[in-house]
Parts: sequence; structure tokens; C-alpha cells
Amino acid sequence: MDREPLDAADRSNNSGVGNESTGMHASRWRIDLWLVVGVTLSCYAISSALDLNELIARGLARFEVWQADEVPLSFTLFACGLAWYAWRRRREVQTQLVLRNRAERRILDLLARNRELSQQLISRQESDRLEMARELHDELGQLCTAIRIETAWLRGCRTDDREGVLAAAERADSAALGMYESVRGMLRRLRPANLDSLGIEAALQALCNSWAERTAGTCAFRVEGVARAMSDSVDITIYRVAQEALTNVARHAAASQVQVTLSCLVDAEVSLTIQDNGRGMNTAQATDGLGLLGATERAAAVGGQLQLLSVPGRGTTIALRVPLPPSSSRSTSVPRPPRRQ
Repeated sequence: MDREPLDAADRSNNSGVGNESTGMHASRWRIDLWLVVGVTLSCYAISSALDLNELIARGLARFEVWQADEVPLSFTLFACGLAWYAWRRRREVQTQLVLRNRAERRILDLLARNRELSQQLISRQESDRLEMARELHDELGQLCTAIRIETAWLRGCRTDDREGVLAAAERADSAALGMYESVRGMLRRLRPANLDSLGIEAALQALCNSWAERTAGTCAFRVEGVARAMSDSVDITIYRVAQEALTNVARHAAASQVQVTLSCLVDAEVSLTIQDNGRGMNTAQATDGLGLLGATERAAAVGGQLQLLSVPGRGTTIALRVPLPPSSSRSTSVPRPPRRQ
């Protein structure tokens, strides 16, 4: 069942309940107001008929030494003060209720967005598992079968057939090498080896080179500023955002040129910019796909921000900014010239 109609129905029901509650409160306030007016008019009528004010004044005259005749006016002012105090507290309560309702609506929106993201992430995980299972079956399964065939032939061949044995061994070695390359490719997709051995710059350069080889386009990589060591979480966030951006360019942008720029400002922030010359899109009408949502969540997890800028027909720019903690030891490496593939 679709969740959007249910959410809309829930919001409609909540709105109806809120309107009904507001109407009940307004009716109750009107009743209380008329009750106060009625009691006041009744008190006035009784006081007028019995001359209560004159009686009270004559009764308090004997206590003039304590200024007891000023007590009614003082209590009147005290009652007015209490009324003003109650009115101020009511205004504050109303303001707090409005802020609380606003916060609750915000929380409900965030929960709905988190549920949507969780569902998409689960679907993406299942899709990745299915794709990997197919690759294991199609590639590794065939290579294992080829190796088994060659070893079976080796077991059944004649001892004097040296050429046949060498040919079978070569075919088995070729199949084993193909299996090794397949496993390496899968491992690179799970965790880029260059990121651990050579650092973020070399990993991004290799990513740009790989993209250029697959798409026959131009992918330029440039480093600006003074590089410094970053945490593993920041490195993997930068790499995954660049990987997702280049994947989207290859799938949707129809771009021939891509510029990837890594800017490092010492003790301030690191930024990654991916700019292409593709078809662009209207960001007001675009819907956040799983890749962009995942990249946004990755950026938020390290305290950064991801921004998408695009104009139809003028390409797309994705900018990632991640603040860096202060560091006492600064890197002394010099800026590197632009590298192209």
C-alpha cells in the first residue's frame, strides 16, 4: 500500500482534530467570559439594592487608623494585576504551543524522510547483493568450471603428452588470472585500494582516469591549496561523493568534459567540486535520487554540506564542503599542476 495517501490522510485527520479542539476551546472561553460578565452584573445589582459600598465604608470607618478604607481599592488593583498576569501567561502558553506544534511537524517530516531513505538504502543493498551474486555466478563460476575442466583433462592425459599438459596448464593459469582480476575488481568497488595506499589525491586521479577510459570523455583533476592529512571518514566521503557524481554524469548528463577540483584550505575546510558540460537539469523539478540522498547523508555525517547547481543546457556542478578540525602540524607539500587524462 502506498504510504503517501496514508500520510496525507493522517495529516488531514490531525488537522481535523486540531480544528475541532480549537473550536471547543473558543466555545469554552466564550462561556467563561459570559459567566464573568453575569457574575459582575449580578454583584452590581445586589450592591445597588443593598448599598453594600456604604455599609462597608461605615463598617471600616472605625478602623481608619489602619487605613482599612483603602483596602477595597487595593484589592481591586490587585485583581486587575492578576488579570494582566494571567493574560501574559496565556500569551506565553499560546506561543509555546505554536512552537511545539511546529517542532512536532518538523519531527514528523524528518521521520518520514528517514523512513524513505531507509527503504531506498535497503533496496539499494539488495540490488547490490543481487548484482554481486550474478557476477560471482557468471564470471567466477565460469572460470572455476574452466579450471576444473583443465585439471580433469590433466588427470586423464598421457604422461608422454608434454605439449598437451603445458597447454592445459596455460589455460588453467589464464582462467586463474581472470578469476584474480575479477576478485580485484569487486574488491575495488567495495573499498578502493588506492585510498589506503596512496591517499585521496591518487585515488581521485585513478577514479578520473577510469571514468575517462569507460566513457571516452575528458576528465581533468586538479588540486588547489596546501594538502593536509584528513581522517579516514572524510577521505571516504570525498571519494564516494566523487564516484557517485561521475557515475551520474556518465548515466544522465551526456557530457564530454568533466572537471574535478579538490581544494584544501589549511585548518579551515576541504571542498570537492565536480563540474560537467552536459545537458543540465531544472533543480526545482528534479527529484532526489538514492545516490544524491546517500551523498547528502554522507556529507552530513562528517559535518559537511552538499550543494547541487544546474541550469538546463549549461551543465551541472556538485560542490561538497567539509570543515576540518584545527591542526597544529601543517603539511608542507606544494600545489600540484593540473593532471589530465
